[in-house]
Amino acid sequence: MSTGLPTQPSTVEKESVNAALNTTLEDSTPDVIDGMAFARLYGEPLFNLPQDLYIPPNALEVFLETFEGPLDLLLYLIRKQNFNVLDIPMAQVTTQYLVYVEQIRKQNLELASEYLLMAAMLIEIKSRMLLPSKKADTCEEVDDPRAELVRRLLEYEQIKLAAHGLTELPVAGRDWQYALADINTEVEKPLPNVNADDLKNAWLDILKRAKLNQHHKISRESLSVREFMTSILRQLQHKQFMEFSELFEDLIRNEQPRSILVVNFIAMLELSRESLLELTQAEPYAPIYVRLTYQPVIN
Repeated sequence: MSTGLPTQPSTVEKESVNAALNTTLEDSTPDVIDGMAFARLYGEPLFNLPQDLYIPPNALEVFLETFEGPLDLLLYLIRKQNFNVLDIPMAQVTTQYLVYVEQIRKQNLELASEYLLMAAMLIEIKSRMLLPSKKADTCEEVDDPRAELVRRLLEYEQIKLAAHGLTELPVAGRDWQYALADINTEVEKPLPNVNADDLKNAWLDILKRAKLNQHHKISRESLSVREFMTSILRQLQHKQFMEFSELFEDLIRNEQPRSILVVNFIAMLELSRESLLELTQAEPYAPIYVRLTYQPVIN
């Protein structure tokens, strides 16, 4: 069975099948056209056949390849006479099929060989149907000899209808053509309209974000407590006592950093711990006085 796209039988093909079914071929060509002419050639009447007219032997041959195989021919015979596919009259269909095969066998033996296998199958089914049916001992129904043929015909018909539906779909080059066009997909982005105020606001926003991302680096400053202890002792050598705040006035006046003030205070506490300084206060909230605990030697 051919799997190509199915086509409806042509008019010539149908006439060939009908002629095979009637088994008699009659020449329906009129002897005279338009009263006296046999035919018309390029619109001009032809009264006599040319003496040098050569007609090849196969010029009037009817090509039967329009049927796509034995199943296609068998389905055409069944549908043409409105037979029920599920209840095929095998006697009539087989007779018509054999007549058609005989017609094509006379013209093309190679093509007829493909149809002879189906003819043998039809004859076998017809013979089996003529035999008396034997009921099985198990009371099961005997298989219909036509079941396999019916299944193949229904499958082929479905494929043929599906293929016909595919041929109705639009095809490039037949129903429509490709349109070629150059399309520029690059879209030019317009630049934004920016004025001086926008630039100023953008710069202020950058500065604001920079402040949020500041990093504080803490480094250790080398300050000697012993040096500040010596400085405090020198200040107290020529004075009997000093007020606590006077020891920090010079540092504050010179705008020394806070770390210097802290180290100076630590140096005072260290001198007091070593009993080199004495801190006195007459009453709460009264000024604090600092004096040496020893009498310095003045050269």
